[in-house]
Amino acid sequence: MDIVSKQQKKKIHPHKFTLWVAMGSIIMMFAGLTSAFIVKSNQAGWKTIGLPKIFWVSTAVILISSIMIQLSLRSFKNREMTRYRLLLAATMVLGIVFVALQWIGFNELWAQQITFKGSGAGQFLYVIFGLHAIHIIGGIVALAVMLFKAYRGSSKLYSSVPVEVMATYWHFVDLLWVYLLVFFIIAGGQ
Repeated sequence: MDIVSKQQKKKIHPHKFTLWVAMGSIIMMFAGLTSAFIVKSNQAGWKTIGLPKIFWVSTAVILISSIMIQLSLRSFKNREMTRYRLLLAATMVLGIVFVALQWIGFNELWAQQITFKGSGAGQFLYVIFGLHAIHIIGGIVALAVMLFKAYRGSSKLYSSVPVEVMATYWHFVDLLWVYLLVFFIIAGGQ
């Protein structure tokens, strides 16, 4: 019986496994898109663009949100539920602020006549950063559900797995943003 329980402890939780598979798929998608960017950037008529400065502000916001979700996870594990709820809400608000800052940045690009027409980095920027924003919005929805459940407090189970899964996903989209920003700075000729 002891051997069976040790083997079960070594197994990854199904939700965590599913998340890792999903993150692998997302990595493949963005790797394909950034590879296509590199290939297309060597063609004649390619136009580079300058990233709006507000993207740096949004980077700071998303990194702070990553700290908030980690502190939230720690609070949950320590059963500090008031602090957990507050930090989870802060993470969600910072996620919303990130998306709003991205929107402002894209409006700046649009005002500079960087649209879907023509050939250049702008088209890739809209697609790649837009897909990232969709993943952030999905995370915000998941945070809202978790926050609702945290305030409802009717659950009898005290499992940290959902919070761990959310924190892992949130760190992932944060690191993905940093990768994309650095990629566009290096490959985009910033």
